[in-house]
Amino acid sequence: MTAPQSWQKSTYSQEGGECVELAATDRGAVLIRESDEPGIVLITTPRALARFLEAIKES
Repeated sequence: MTAPQSWQKSTYSQEGGECVELAATDRGAVLIRESDEPGIVLITTPRALARFLEAIKES
């Protein structure tokens, strides 16, 4: 896994609360982590993440 350029917090995150963070790699992957557990990182593609978010919005 290549190192992310920088982590971005969700705009819905609250200060001092549990936050979802995203980062892009130079190989086109999207990394997702929980700020409380930064050592656990999920890896996906932009397309798969977009489909997941659309499915959430529809439900």
